[in-house]
Amino acid sequence: MALEGLKNRILSSVGLLSGKREADEEAIRELTKSLRRALLEADFNVRQAKELTERIERRLLEEQPRPGVRLDTHAMNLIYTELVRLLGPAREIRPHNETVLMVGLYGQGKTTTTAKIAEWWRRHHGVKVAVIEADVHRPGAYEQLCQLLEDSPVEVYGEPDETDAVKIVRNGIAAVGTADVVIIDTAGRDSLDEGLREELSRIAKVANATERFLVIDAQVGQAAGPVAQTFHDLVGVTGTIVTKLDGTARGGGALSAVATTGAPIVFVGDGERVQDLEKFESDRFISRLLGMGDIKGLIDLAPEDLDQEEAIRLTQRLMSGRFTLTDMYTQMEMMSKIGTVDKILSHLPDGMFGMGSMSSAQKTQMQSSLAKFRVIMDSMTQQEKDEPLLLKSQRIRRIARGSGTNEKDVKALLNQWNRSKKMMRGMKGDRKMRRQMQSMLDVDDLDLDMG
Repeated sequence: MALEGLKNRILSSVGLLSGKREADEEAIRELTKSLRRALLEADFNVRQAKELTERIERRLLEEQPRPGVRLDTHAMNLIYTELVRLLGPAREIRPHNETVLMVGLYGQGKTTTTAKIAEWWRRHHGVKVAVIEADVHRPGAYEQLCQLLEDSPVEVYGEPDETDAVKIVRNGIAAVGTADVVIIDTAGRDSLDEGLREELSRIAKVANATERFLVIDAQVGQAAGPVAQTFHDLVGVTGTIVTKLDGTARGGGALSAVATTGAPIVFVGDGERVQDLEKFESDRFISRLLGMGDIKGLIDLAPEDLDQEEAIRLTQRLMSGRFTLTDMYTQMEMMSKIGTVDKILSHLPDGMFGMGSMSSAQKTQMQSSLAKFRVIMDSMTQQEKDEPLLLKSQRIRRIARGSGTNEKDVKALLNQWNRSKKMMRGMKGDRKMRRQMQSMLDVDDLDLDMG
């Protein structure tokens, strides 16, 4: 999850109120001081961090928790609402009869993001999407876009030998203008020099775009604000896309800076794959950031070829305790389609499955282990996967040799299966967990007696 450090520091700050029955001024001031330090370390603007923490402090002093709500939970709810307010509401864009102009500095991930948005709109809205590659300054831009979308029905238009970007845009619109959405990728520069300004202005006039998206790298931190404002003055930016949000400590600066420019964040990129793009909704983003989960977002990650009925069937078996290695293998295959372990866990409430306290190193180790476990299970017979209790010493040695691993690895897989099975049995009677799983799968009830 992006901004993992910020999450941990916020949780640590809120922990200062743990066990307290009433809010005293000293404890609240200590919390807000710790919270402000956490925001500044995540590269939030100094003024924003000061105003945010002052509002939280005032509300903690003035507002009483609802009956039955702990003081630390009340504080977390206030932090959640104030961060959502800071980042602003989601902006809904209906991808019909849209022409989108992509702008940004060099190296911000603009071409990759163009492919991501095209594929996102195609998958989520079922519309016909076409892209025009108008970057005539970077060698290989057209080939890169074609490669990114080679497995997609999205049409790619370009003229690799043409040096006039405006001409490419004019010809491209004529060629692909019947698409529901046309996305135009433009050239970037290290800075907004006069040549880029002139080219962008001419392209903007020809394109007459309904949306103008600025693509900006989260690594630029607070500098995102001035950059966004400069492009806004040039072409009238209607939305911002923050890329490379995974694994950067400066993401807080980029998010908060852009949110103040009047060009709202519409998407965020958090990975290298074409699928690694999500619509930005501040409430869901902050919910994940604070460890509250985002079940709807997890469902949105599921690819088109994920069998929903099979997912429900597997969950029923998993929570009933009737969980074989065959089920475990299917579960791993589904997880690999959705994304990395880190991405999946970031969408689940911290208490779910007891994995909320896992470190980045532990998640990386888990990802590596899952890949190895699948190789090991490929060396098992179907009967062994259906009846794991058959796996004794002789079979374990044979499976280790066949999978190119060692007996310790095979035993680690069996231990993981046993832990998972015991944990799921314990969850069977947990009503809260059952409701969470029902919400995740959008079903009225889970038939836990299913064999």
